[in-house]
Amino acid sequence: MESKLHLNTELVDRARQSAKRIALDTQAFIDEHTTVAVERAICRLLGIDGVNSVEVPLPNVVVDHLTEKGVLPYGAAYYIGNAMAETGLTPQRIAEGIDAGEIDLTKLPSHPIEEIRYFIDPVARAASEYIASNVRTRNEYLKEYGDKEGPLLYVIVATGNIYEDITQAVAAAKQGADVIAVIRTTGQSLLDYVPYGATTEGFGGTYATQENFKLMRKALDEVGEEEKRYIRLCNYCSGLCMPEIAAMGALERLDVMLNDALYGILFRDINMQRTLVDQYFSRVINSFAGVIINTGEDNYLTTADAVEEAHTVLASQFLNEQFALCAGLKEEQQGLGHAFEIDPKVEDGFLYELAQAQMAREIFPKAPLKYMPPTKFMTGNIFKGHVQDALFNMVTVTTNQRIHLLGMLTEAIHTPFMSDRALAIENAQYIFTTMRHLGDEIRFKEGGIIEQRADEVLNKAASLLCQMEKSGLFAALEKGVFADIKRGRDGGKGLSGVVKKAKDYFNPFIELMKGVNA
Repeated sequence: MESKLHLNTELVDRARQSAKRIALDTQAFIDEHTTVAVERAICRLLGIDGVNSVEVPLPNVVVDHLTEKGVLPYGAAYYIGNAMAETGLTPQRIAEGIDAGEIDLTKLPSHPIEEIRYFIDPVARAASEYIASNVRTRNEYLKEYGDKEGPLLYVIVATGNIYEDITQAVAAAKQGADVIAVIRTTGQSLLDYVPYGATTEGFGGTYATQENFKLMRKALDEVGEEEKRYIRLCNYCSGLCMPEIAAMGALERLDVMLNDALYGILFRDINMQRTLVDQYFSRVINSFAGVIINTGEDNYLTTADAVEEAHTVLASQFLNEQFALCAGLKEEQQGLGHAFEIDPKVEDGFLYELAQAQMAREIFPKAPLKYMPPTKFMTGNIFKGHVQDALFNMVTVTTNQRIHLLGMLTEAIHTPFMSDRALAIENAQYIFTTMRHLGDEIRFKEGGIIEQRADEVLNKAASLLCQMEKSGLFAALEKGVFADIKRGRDGGKGLSGVVKKAKDYFNPFIELMKGVNA
């Protein structure tokens, strides 16, 4: 890609190498540890599903059992495989036996690791093949209908009721939306279990459950067949159940997942050790399932100034890229995030926004970048808000962003009506058509405001990453380098769910999925 900004490619390479060394240093810690959420995700992929009589998910029953017995470091696959070798039961029946008090995994005779793997491998391979079949189905739809060129119009539904969400999602698809994101109910990221079944109550969103995924996937396939377009489905692969959500999404053919290495640490106060281990396995699963991840750098600018702290967005993009590559997630699946969040009162703020977006496009040329609309400075003046969204749309089409989350003129007033969504889609479609090739036609003034702004942000990001390389990621997060938020290495939620792996620990899905195109 030709650089319109005349970026210093040596500095880009230096920043990327710093981020790589930071990620690899952290990966050494990740590789030595597992978490309760990782092990529950393994249980789900082995076919363990459902809840007991008091609504506790059976994956939690199994992992809580292993935790109470002090053997979680060996992993769920080890003990379930051993039980299969001893009893001949399926993982589901073993989980039910544990719940009924009929099976104690630690009291069964121990079998050789080779025999344990002999029983686990066919089950793990069957799950992997099922996910691979979902990838083939997605590809068949895309081959039949073709994939859209230019920005994908991404809209949100968030009623709390999955059935009402479906009604709104179908309407949005018919209006022209390409990606439907089902916002997760407030606080679910802090639940250390996944609710079960279809849900009709939620605040600010709808529970992320496997049944809800299945219902929405079916509805979008049906409207997609009517519209002769493939409608992508997005949900939130974050929080204390990050790997489980990834597993559920892979099993139900979600296409896009909000999946950031740092977001939960910064904005949900989830322990950094827990989050970093969890994000690795979730990204291995997402990679294999052909899911595009969306990262959350846009959130930094809701707590920090978008002019002064723009370099932290770029630094985090570099880090998210490298953590994703460590998990085998290719660049074409990395929807690195950023946002149009500069105060409208800032002189030449539009030029700064354009510089940031063009810089991201040039530094991450293969990434399906996710661009977020103005929210922080939306005031309730719907006419001004519609203009702000129009300017945001102009930056997207000019700089070739890929995943475009539509701004709503009623942002900061209420959850959007279907009519608000229709106006937002109409606004974007008009601008994307009338300015379709504007980016191909323009060049930026050498030494001008836009070029200087990009150079300033790149230099600050490279310097920040160099400093972080010396201290390590954990220490940098403790200092509050991102979003002006400080977190302690041993603080936050979920640390008790992190354990160091035993010598015989194994995760069959890392072996089957990492770096493999399903």
